[in-house]
Amino acid sequence: MTTKIFNYVLIVGALLLSACSEKKAKEATKEEPKQGNTVSLTADQLKNTPVTLAVLEEKPISSVVKVNGKIDVPPQNLVSVSAPLGGFLKSTRLLPGMFIKKGEVIATLEDQQYVQLQQDYLLAKSKLHFSELEFARQKDLNQSKASSDKVTQQAQSERDYQRILVNSLAEKLRLININPQGLSADKISKSIFLYASINGFVSKVNVNPGKYINPADVLFELVDPSDIHLNLKVYQNDVAKLAIGQKLVAYNNVHPEKKYNAQIILISKDISAEGITEVHCHFKTEDKTLLPGMYMNAEIEVNGVMSPVLPAEAVVHFEGKDYVFVAGLSQHFTMEPVQTGAGEKGYITVINAKNFEGKQIVVKGAYALLMKLKNTEE
Repeated sequence: MTTKIFNYVLIVGALLLSACSEKKAKEATKEEPKQGNTVSLTADQLKNTPVTLAVLEEKPISSVVKVNGKIDVPPQNLVSVSAPLGGFLKSTRLLPGMFIKKGEVIATLEDQQYVQLQQDYLLAKSKLHFSELEFARQKDLNQSKASSDKVTQQAQSERDYQRILVNSLAEKLRLININPQGLSADKISKSIFLYASINGFVSKVNVNPGKYINPADVLFELVDPSDIHLNLKVYQNDVAKLAIGQKLVAYNNVHPEKKYNAQIILISKDISAEGITEVHCHFKTEDKTLLPGMYMNAEIEVNGVMSPVLPAEAVVHFEGKDYVFVAGLSQHFTMEPVQTGAGEKGYITVINAKNFEGKQIVVKGAYALLMKLKNTEE
């Protein structure tokens, strides 16, 4: 019985030792990749594979701020058309997208108040003529003492009243595009015309014939595209990098290959609750395919900022990641991950620069080391 127990203990011990050995083997296997990131070169290999070392240095690197926005027009190039006195829309031929010329008739309205206004003006004008004659007659009589001063003053007051009335009615007629100077008893009309005040395109049509229009209603919206600009939304962290006159390239998602050159003309001083401010830009050349409301992407080149950099050839790309080789003792070189940013003139920004402070980095021969490292692993 004692012998059986002893043999059982030996078997359990052997199994435990085997399990521990397997665990250590697995742990050793997990650590192998760390050893696989280091490559060693002999003196002869260094002669055949020249390696140049350097440390991080500071250089001014230009970067690009990527933003988006949409095409807009200044307020003076966007016209809302309304009828100052209201009325019924008799006819219009406008459709969204239609091109119109300044002075062109864009709508005809009818209303009895137009007739009444013309009538009031002609009657007031007639009374004014009579009051002017009466004042002149009373003035002559007053000079010869045939009329009292009071009667003369009343005649003058009546003349002034009619003159004010005629002038005010004339301005109301001009509001509805009727020339009071050409109005007469046989030219009274129930219709008025609305005219385009700019050259441009129709962006909105809000009415249809037969509808009654109130003075506050907007019938049409007209856009003059000759002065369109790009309104970009920029986060507050990037605003300090921008300046008036700075150049940029804009493009849309439909045709990203087509680039539009533009320049910053205005940077808003107001930042929204979302931390965004508006930057207005002018296009270098006019393009009729660019329309108000069209969404655009833009890339703004920012002036050089001092940043830690390495020569671009120091960075090797392997399995979707970037690495550099750091020199160690006895001609050992370890491949370490690196985070890169903007590049310029053969140099590239190192984002995780703190990981390489004071370290000697391979700036020439890095790809040769990568090839030797991977061939050794195989």
